[in-house]
Amino acid sequence: MLTTNPFDDDKLREECGIFGVSGADGAAALVALGLHALQHRGQEAAGITSWDGKHFHSHRAMGHVAGNFDKDEIMGGLRGQTACGHVRYSTTGETALRNVQPLYAELATGGFAVAHNGNISNAFRLRNDLVQRGAIFQSTSDTEVIIHLVATSSYRDPLDKFVDALRRVEGAYSLIVLTPTGMMACRDPLGIRPLVMGKLGDSVIFASETVALDVVGAEFVRSVEPGELIIVEDGKLRSLRPFGQTAPRPCIFEWVYFSRPDSIAGDQSVYSVRKAIGAQLAIESPVEADLVIPVPDSGVPAAIGYAQQSGIPFELGIIRSHYVGRTFIQPGAEVRRLGVKLKHNANRALIKDKSIILVDDSIVRGTTSLKIVEMMREAGAREVHMRIASPPTTHSCFYGVDTPEREKLLASRYSVPGMTDFIHADSLAFVSIDGLYKALGEAGRNGPAPKYCDACFTGDYPTVLTDYSDAHMDEQLALHPEAAE
Repeated sequence: MLTTNPFDDDKLREECGIFGVSGADGAAALVALGLHALQHRGQEAAGITSWDGKHFHSHRAMGHVAGNFDKDEIMGGLRGQTACGHVRYSTTGETALRNVQPLYAELATGGFAVAHNGNISNAFRLRNDLVQRGAIFQSTSDTEVIIHLVATSSYRDPLDKFVDALRRVEGAYSLIVLTPTGMMACRDPLGIRPLVMGKLGDSVIFASETVALDVVGAEFVRSVEPGELIIVEDGKLRSLRPFGQTAPRPCIFEWVYFSRPDSIAGDQSVYSVRKAIGAQLAIESPVEADLVIPVPDSGVPAAIGYAQQSGIPFELGIIRSHYVGRTFIQPGAEVRRLGVKLKHNANRALIKDKSIILVDDSIVRGTTSLKIVEMMREAGAREVHMRIASPPTTHSCFYGVDTPEREKLLASRYSVPGMTDFIHADSLAFVSIDGLYKALGEAGRNGPAPKYCDACFTGDYPTVLTDYSDAHMDEQLALHPEAAE
């Protein structure tokens, strides 16, 4: 598996990205292009399912979109004017082909394919109930729970069955569903995971990010609203709000790291927000230095904002190789250390004898930050100051983000001074939670009613976490003992 994440993938990883097209010739080819643009949201596996008016066609594979969906024999088999696709990281369920989406099942009402971004936080309990009633699961993915809930709903109308199923799930979901009658797209009532809608001629497109619309030449129409269900049948759209009105809480980490910087999220430019976070960080945590250096690639916009606000020159002090994926298996510590430099290398002539400010989007386990600081010191940096464009990540996410167990999060184990010592920096500072909200145009965080889901920073989870309140958390997180990662 290739990866765009630096060093040991010490990043929070979005679980997946989804893309759907209704009413376009060669819909699967458009989906493949859209998934290319969403590849950063999931690099373990990819899948596409299409509907040609009579039959469903699917191809799912481990690895990237490129190499799996660039063959004529594969794309030629994905016939029809309607298709949806998925790129995946695993958070719930092991990495295996049986968990690659879209998941498909033949129900009493006809074929049903679903692509899901998010995580169902009561999936384990629902799964146990369904198994007790005779359900047979083919995957360890939480998404399959939705299919079984639809199949066993007592309602007769397919749309009512789907709504009934969603009313029973907790957590976060953006879904694209294919049925013989058309396409459905929806977001959970809090809108934790993103979903946008676009138009390409007479066709309707749904995607996790606007950048995927750009790649296929589609016009961005609007975001799918939290709690909204959109049905596309015969080129006509219907919008329903079956879950009532709830104050939305979209994931704030979309602006910090998950979304591509050229996307628009919540009507705001992700790039501009990241620059604003960097500027806020410079206001809150200034330090005298010669250079501001981004940790590529995710730290670049925030570093530009920090440099512009502070007046300290911005320079590329770390050069990234764009031709290296996951490093070959290394037999010893020295070779592993050298493997890091295949991906990123210090710009020694620039750094030597300089006091530098490194800007990154987050610290998770701390292993990446430690390696970066060591690299800078080996290159001759006089001082290394670390500035992080998010608050300390102190809590795990249960809404579709591959977060380590809380005890492996550096910020849950150490204070800021302790983290500074751990990564061997001269100083370390994070943007405040109020500063993060200010960068998004708010006055600050409204404690009683925050505008975003920021549980990874605050521990303030916006939904019930049914599965995670029980004693056997590890088993429930994976849904299957062998799936624990």
